[in-house]
Amino acid sequence: MADLASLVTLARPRHWVKNVFVLMPLPASQAAGATVDLGPLALGVAGFSLVNSAVYAFNDANDAELDRQHPDKRDRPVASGRVSVGAARALSLFLLLVGAGLVWMTGSEGAMQITLAYVLINLTYCLWARSVALLDVFLLSSGYLLRVLLGCALVGVVASNWLLLCTSTLALFLALAKRRSDVVAGVDGSLRPSLRGYNQAFLDQAIGITSGMALIAYAMYCMEAEVLVDGREFATLPFVAYGVFEYLRVVHVKGRGGSPVDLVLSDPTLLLAGVGWVVATVWSLGML
Repeated sequence: MADLASLVTLARPRHWVKNVFVLMPLPASQAAGATVDLGPLALGVAGFSLVNSAVYAFNDANDAELDRQHPDKRDRPVASGRVSVGAARALSLFLLLVGAGLVWMTGSEGAMQITLAYVLINLTYCLWARSVALLDVFLLSSGYLLRVLLGCALVGVVASNWLLLCTSTLALFLALAKRRSDVVAGVDGSLRPSLRGYNQAFLDQAIGITSGMALIAYAMYCMEAEVLVDGREFATLPFVAYGVFEYLRVVHVKGRGGSPVDLVLSDPTLLLAGVGWVVATVWSLGML
């Protein structure tokens, strides 16, 4: 029987940090005078986090054989044998039902639809699309966009088109960097078939395009956001630009990027840039 620590590891709670994207609409909606009910927001974030974990557990159960041949993934709970495939699938179903139930309790039909879309997209990715070059990174990156849309649904606001463009291009940048890390590490195409459709030159160019688009879209979002105080519209831009360039530096100089969560949480300068962005956001909204 699997031990509790291995089951927790399988759920990857460390990756719940990605759900900070759910909270992105919150500052602007508050500044615009919207009333935010923290109860449904907390339920939605908690439920979606459990759904994330359900997807991770299902993915690990589905890929156990391939993961055993991967230099890093072979230590995952299912691949290493600490958790059986059956136990992983049972955990996945349990987390999915509980997580979906919490999202349903928010009373937001939009949040429920977005959660369902997230599950269906990830099932498509895990069972087939991850083997198709380009389609894999588009589906992988869609999770970040859905998080922002979930946040909008939970607080009852409409997302800015510039914010959605910034989020989607930034997410593509992260997904492409993940694939670049695999290529640089020499991961065999038999372990991840989509890698046969990539090379380092293409990924470097695509990463440069998407990172540039993300910065431009964010700048346009700052210019168009009516809730920002005049003269403070670009207060957050330097922190975003620094974060993107630091991520690029680590990807190209150190060959990292396989796990955005691990990279961000292990890089003090990226964390500092994030704190600076939060402070600058509060100041630019006139809350400080």
